[in-house]
Amino acid sequence: MYIIIYDFGTSSLKTCLFEIDEKIRLLANANAAYGLHVSANGGVEQDTEEWWAAICSTTRALFTQTDVKPGDIEGMAFCSQMQGTVLVDENGNALRPPMNYLDQKGVKEYRECMGRGIIKVSGCSLYKLARNLLVNYAGSVSAKDPVWKYKWVENNEPDVFWKMYKWLDIGDYLVARCTGRIVRTADSAFATFLYDTRKGREGWNRGLLKMYGVHPEHMPEIIDSTDRVGGLTERAAAELGLVPGIPVFGGGGDTTFVNIGAGCTRPGDTHIYVGTSGWVSTCMDRQTVDLNAMITGVLSAIHGYYNYYAELETAGKCLEWVSEHLVLDEIGVYLSHDKVTDVERRYLSLYDYLSAKMSQVLPGSNGVIFTPWLHGNRCPFEDSKAGGMFFNIRVENNKADMIRAVMEGICYHLRWLLECVMRKVKTSDVIRFVGGGSLSPVTCQTLADITGRTIETIDNPQSVGAMGAAIVVAAGIRGVDASELSRRLVRANHSYAPNPANRDVYERNYQVFKKLYKANAALFRKLNG
Repeated sequence: MYIIIYDFGTSSLKTCLFEIDEKIRLLANANAAYGLHVSANGGVEQDTEEWWAAICSTTRALFTQTDVKPGDIEGMAFCSQMQGTVLVDENGNALRPPMNYLDQKGVKEYRECMGRGIIKVSGCSLYKLARNLLVNYAGSVSAKDPVWKYKWVENNEPDVFWKMYKWLDIGDYLVARCTGRIVRTADSAFATFLYDTRKGREGWNRGLLKMYGVHPEHMPEIIDSTDRVGGLTERAAAELGLVPGIPVFGGGGDTTFVNIGAGCTRPGDTHIYVGTSGWVSTCMDRQTVDLNAMITGVLSAIHGYYNYYAELETAGKCLEWVSEHLVLDEIGVYLSHDKVTDVERRYLSLYDYLSAKMSQVLPGSNGVIFTPWLHGNRCPFEDSKAGGMFFNIRVENNKADMIRAVMEGICYHLRWLLECVMRKVKTSDVIRFVGGGSLSPVTCQTLADITGRTIETIDNPQSVGAMGAAIVVAAGIRGVDASELSRRLVRANHSYAPNPANRDVYERNYQVFKKLYKANAALFRKLNG
């Protein structure tokens, strides 16, 4: 069968055509970028028409790369960034620019609601936290959580608020645009922390809606990720270059599908993802939460399972920053036309060149340490004012040391997340490493050395979320178990064992890394508050 999956990231779309039989094969893919519009008040917004233009152009591009025809497609779905906020009218039209998960305009709303109360935990009202934890082992304890975006619109854009029909996440909006049906998937509903996960009570919790001041009529019908929402409308099909009536499935969020695409579907199976953001996630058959470390069990697309998920908001984004500001004009790449030609012949991409340069620097980056908090941080500490920094630069250091330090800083933070996860759940000895970051062998080996775990990679790791979504769609079409299908289709292609020779230098640097936030938290607030 042939399936189209839209892997909808923070700032770019990757549209993938998969063939699934006894194996899963990525036959074609096409990419497009869209804007991330940052404002001085903490806003991070996007444009629905930029999204749709990217979807249309990439869909048409697929069929220039393969003999597959639009009429051969048996299903489609979205694997999208989560915790966005799209407010729509009765026709599914967005009433204002969607707010990205990074948006933190709702700081005032968060503080006014959660900061009140005589007894507090992690700065939040114990009473409200306890009510939330009873319902779903989670809570809206970050100003970036969706409910505060919703409340910000209510307080600051009343004309928009009172025109609202439903409150959607990003993937749900795109499904509505394709089918005309306005729904939310269960994983997307859970990400609002207003969803009741208790057995027999699944759905919107009216008590939580009332406590946070959310209007029940704004909350859509909830469906499963494997559900067929409807057929592709004639209008959407014409714009996409597809055939009307193609089944569109519920789909869901990237964190929902990456574990399935990584083949990590049994309790304890652990994966690490590095894309624009990064995380450590462990599959489990129960719920738990760690409020101090800001970790909870996110609802899985597979019934009865959860993904215990600890996030780093800027992982690969740090390497993107390095490539733009340290590499392109600082270490000899693209300084002249001749060098451009030479580099492009030798390397498939700039990131391959970057990886090669990092491999020439000794482990430990000659004492330089980088903190990957370029847009604040959520886990294991919540602080929107935290920033990235290079620590311990000395006269003998060079820019290549700094570039490797960025990669190592991401790995140090991922180890920190892994250790926090281990406080609550059992993790696997072998960890699957996925996302674009796993394409670099030097990063894979460094992650193995810093975590002390064997690291495995898979084919097409940069499309892992899309693969998971394709597996779920295939399971929905065939009526089979998605967990078993995932384990059968996804296999490791390479393994990296920790190098004992690098243990001491990484252990020394890691212990310093963990102390840098506490030592500088007040200074971050002074500069960025």
